[in-house]
Amino acid sequence: MKDQKSARILLVDDEARNIRLLEVLLRAEGYSTLSAGNGADALKIAAFSQPDLILLDIMMPGMDGYATVAELKANPLTQPVPVIMLTALDDRASKLRALQAGAEEFLTKPIDSADLSVRVRNLLRLKEYGDFLNDHNRILESQVVQRTAQLEDAYRDTVFTLVRAAEHKDEETGHHVRRISYYCRALSEAMDLPGEFHDAIFQASPMHDIGKIGIPDHVLLKPGSFNHDEWNIMRTHCALGASILSSGTSPYTEMGAEIALNHHERWDGSGYPNGLKGEAIPIAARVMQICDVYDALRSRRPYKPALDHEHTMNIIIKGDGRTEPEHFDPAVLSCFVAEAHRFAAIYELHADA
Repeated sequence: MKDQKSARILLVDDEARNIRLLEVLLRAEGYSTLSAGNGADALKIAAFSQPDLILLDIMMPGMDGYATVAELKANPLTQPVPVIMLTALDDRASKLRALQAGAEEFLTKPIDSADLSVRVRNLLRLKEYGDFLNDHNRILESQVVQRTAQLEDAYRDTVFTLVRAAEHKDEETGHHVRRISYYCRALSEAMDLPGEFHDAIFQASPMHDIGKIGIPDHVLLKPGSFNHDEWNIMRTHCALGASILSSGTSPYTEMGAEIALNHHERWDGSGYPNGLKGEAIPIAARVMQICDVYDALRSRRPYKPALDHEHTMNIIIKGDGRTEPEHFDPAVLSCFVAEAHRFAAIYELHADA
């Protein structure tokens, strides 16, 4: 911590002889001094020079000591600096007003050198400890920021590992999950959802089909259409994914579980696994759903060819019997259509090999 004897003290008084007296007394104690002849100059010097203590006369023309200390305490740069008010007034009301204005201490003129020495030493000690605590808090805040960044990196590593596991099970999803991240972030930005939502859905949306890890290969990798029993098995991937992610405590895995369970729900209630309707479907899943449908239509599958952007948008907007506009949140659909060019660009940038 700072040596008290290297402390710098600002002296404020309109009487030059009072300044000289204080300079003699304080320099004899080993302190350095600055001086100002009025309140306005004191404010400027204090903000620029950051003294460790201020001795401030009350009775000054123009801006008196009460107004000056109030301004000092209102400025974040000078608020921590302790102030000793100097006054020739010996009434209790004047002293209370000085303390109420923000001063930490007061001394009555004529100044007693021993009294001055004790008050200055005590306030400098308090300032010293205050500075130490502020520095310590800044260090702790920096460590918290660093640790938070490390945790976020760990969360992302977890997401990446889970997604890679799903890709090894179903290689056709590799580019699909990458595009989904960018679609979902672009749509959430266009919908003016909170900033933290943009990052969370970017990281969480690739986990939407993580439950496919638990689907038997003879169903998941079947080259043709599913029969009734196989389709029922395939539908369980939503609950399986939510179960896999439900034990996570990061914001990414929590949103990932929410999306995994609900991304096949539909606005009109015709989806699965729970037939949720309207706003009962979480907003992250509503955003994910339309992005998933868009990419599924654009992508080649064993049972279907890839469609171009215009054909895909036509199906989403007008319907084709399997996909209908009533399946989507109207607000999400409207924003999606308005931003359609962004989705086409994302698909081309991250197209399947």
